[in-house]
Amino acid sequence: MSVYAVKNPATGETVKEYDTAADSDIQAALASADNAFEAWDKSPLPERVKLLSRVAEIYTERRDELAAIITREMGKPAAQAGMEIDIVASIYKYYADNGPGFLEDEELEVAAGGKALVRKEGLGVVFGIMPWNFPYYQVARFAAPNLMNGNTVLLKHAPQCPESALAMEQIFKDAGAPEGAYVNVFATNDQAADIIADPRVQGVSLTGSERAGSAVAEIAGRNLKKVVLELGGSDPFLVLESANVKKAAKNAMIGRFGNAGQACNAAKRIIVDEKVHDEFVDHFTSAVTGIKVGDPSEADTFMGPLSSEGALETLIGQVEDAIAKGATVLTGGSRIDQPGWWFQPTILTGVTEDMRAFSEELFGPVAVVYKVSSEDEAVALANNTVYGLGASIQSDDAERAQAVADLLQTGMVYINEAEGTAAELPFGGVKRSGVGRELGKYGMDEFVNKKLIRTRG
Repeated sequence: MSVYAVKNPATGETVKEYDTAADSDIQAALASADNAFEAWDKSPLPERVKLLSRVAEIYTERRDELAAIITREMGKPAAQAGMEIDIVASIYKYYADNGPGFLEDEELEVAAGGKALVRKEGLGVVFGIMPWNFPYYQVARFAAPNLMNGNTVLLKHAPQCPESALAMEQIFKDAGAPEGAYVNVFATNDQAADIIADPRVQGVSLTGSERAGSAVAEIAGRNLKKVVLELGGSDPFLVLESANVKKAAKNAMIGRFGNAGQACNAAKRIIVDEKVHDEFVDHFTSAVTGIKVGDPSEADTFMGPLSSEGALETLIGQVEDAIAKGATVLTGGSRIDQPGWWFQPTILTGVTEDMRAFSEELFGPVAVVYKVSSEDEAVALANNTVYGLGASIQSDDAERAQAVADLLQTGMVYINEAEGTAAELPFGGVKRSGVGRELGKYGMDEFVNKKLIRTRG
């Protein structure tokens, strides 16, 4: 059986299998990307702008077709799949519009006189290893800034996403990308390790699990390669005493159960002040029990299946462990008995440190609600994790919300909304949630040579 295959998670059916790359294919892909680099790095910025602008237009033109692919591949509901295409188009347009400005020379003041400037140049081939949960978006935030920088892109997508991977490669071809500027490979993990070690590759960006990030970082470190790693999260969603409770419950539902809870920055731990806890739980439970779970191809479905049988089995194990050790199920709590990989929208309370659900990332539609007696306790619980990706704070007291935000050990904090994303906002975390940043002007600075040019006075 091929490693790369479309398996419809709504039915469990294998739709189509794809051949993995032969070693000769990998070498050809590396050569193509490497050969394209010098010309692309020296290309006029208007040429790069033209390419990214056209890519953005094609995403918009093919919105429905592209959305249907990821609904089929990983079960994303149709409405959310369309929204993913929209944000992808905005990312390519953002870098087309703003990338040239981010690449302008930076003049430095020189104490000894004379002149000095920093000029940004491409590094070479950068290798992206991307996950299945946002098949187009994750690639866009890696590929767009790197292509604007003058780098060439070699892409290994998740084995669950061969159809969307080929669709993206075709978009670049149709947009007029030079041969070798963007190359897709259906590589195995062993082949990916060889690619990272190859001297033609100058850096690697991975979005995925903590385990995968550690493996990639180890290989990259041995070969002195720059990495950007966007890994797991167990993001806290803090509901302070001063919150609008009804709005906070709606934000929590969206932040936890969008994409069936399969997001690194989903609101996984709901931490609620005791003074508003009961009211919040009532509103939250009502919102969660009202979620429409069903055929992801239907326009009004909010939650579809999990992405794979393995993902479902892992989640079942985590929930069963919590229940066996005394956690309370407010709603849901078990697999939905039908073909495919379905799990009920679930709320757990009474989760304690001896349960897997306390320390492990729950990558599925399970929310854990905690009651706390103070902001200090809320912050301590929020920070009691090996992860540090993002957080959300719900409060109508702007000063208090900002004070709490300053205490959180995360890379991102959103106030009075569920965590989200936008082309201009940097994305990334601290602790075991990874290193580096994507998106915004900061995404342009990761894989670039900041060359100093000094002229003596």
